[in-house]
Amino acid sequence: MSKQWEPRKPTVELQPGAPRPSRIRRDPAKTAKQTVVPDRDERDRSVVVIGVVTFALALAVLAVAIGSYAGWSPSQYSMHLSVAQ
Repeated sequence: MSKQWEPRKPTVELQPGAPRPSRIRRDPAKTAKQTVVPDRDERDRSVVVIGVVTFALALAVLAVAIGSYAGWSPSQYSMHLSVAQ
């Protein structure tokens, strides 16, 4: 038969009513990053401006392309400006 085990150190008596704080150091909780939501009116205005500029540029390119096909070139014309004194 084996011997009865006898602990060399006495066991720690925990107090039932007083919980001990943890000694583990932890990083502070990370806060959620706030997302910036753009204003709808501002976004709509910028989209409209981009659309109008793109459409105007497309019409200008189309006009130059049709004129070039017809044999017209802006270099055929010269401008003479005079400054009034």
